[in-house]
Amino acid sequence: MCISSRMRSVSLSPNAVESGISTYLFALAPLAAAALWGGLYVVSKWGFDAVPPMTLAFLRVAVGSAALLAIVHVTAPPRQFSRRDLLGFTALGVVVAGSLATQFLGTALTTASQGSLVTVLTPVFTILLGVTVLGERLSGRLVVGIAVATLGTVVVLTGQYDLSDVTGSATAGIGMLLVASATWAAYTVFGKPLIERYSALETATYSCAVAVPVLGALVPLEVAATGTSLWAIEPTPELIVAVLYLGLFGTAAAWYLWYKGMEYVDASVVSAFFFAQPVVGAFFGATLLGESPGSRFVVGGAVMAAGIYLVSTTRSGT
Repeated sequence: MCISSRMRSVSLSPNAVESGISTYLFALAPLAAAALWGGLYVVSKWGFDAVPPMTLAFLRVAVGSAALLAIVHVTAPPRQFSRRDLLGFTALGVVVAGSLATQFLGTALTTASQGSLVTVLTPVFTILLGVTVLGERLSGRLVVGIAVATLGTVVVLTGQYDLSDVTGSATAGIGMLLVASATWAAYTVFGKPLIERYSALETATYSCAVAVPVLGALVPLEVAATGTSLWAIEPTPELIVAVLYLGLFGTAAAWYLWYKGMEYVDASVVSAFFFAQPVVGAFFGATLLGESPGSRFVVGGAVMAAGIYLVSTTRSGT
């Protein structure tokens, strides 16, 4: 009788089980975002380098913003924003525009191995800001998981690139990549209060919309500084597919999924999923482009996956 009663008291209804599964899946949404960003590596092979960095970043957020605004128009309720929230969305837009600008410029000025700094350091910056700004607590399981995921990612990267030139001569480019890492971490952490007041979709949408004119203002400066003729860019099918992928998947879908995870878990937990990006990129390169992912891909990927598992099963706020 006692055991039976206890079992009945802890039994879960089908709705409760379904809700728990849905919550866990949404908490894993940033993993899907990282997978979409990993696909950018393959897209770049389709003639993506033909577009100057700032122009490319502008096209990316313009397409992404248009898609997000259309979805919000249909699904979100009418809003009356306070002055504080309007300033919050504006600040997020400026920050994410700065992150894209420095990432694209930094990538253009550095090697692939130096570009891997963005992958490794972004979670570190996010954790630091999550602890200091949001007051998140770091459990032992979370710290171990982040450390294991970092180790696995480094193993994968050393199999792809020669990391001995990470500290090479491209000082300006490396500096921009560091700024890109820090600003994306800020975009992640400072978006949390707005996500809680509104939603992941709306926060991603309005910040993306603000980023459009910010990056658009940098395009004429880029043209004047480089002497690039935008009219000389040939809109090939590969280039169109690349821009659409960046805008629809790399921005609209990925930014929403990244923020969606933060509706359920801490920024420190979300940050670990960023490590999946280079692993997915190497996988796509091997399967779609016939490239060799390197002997350390399987080992590093398995270690990274173990670290992400530890982080993803860490209770938020503990």
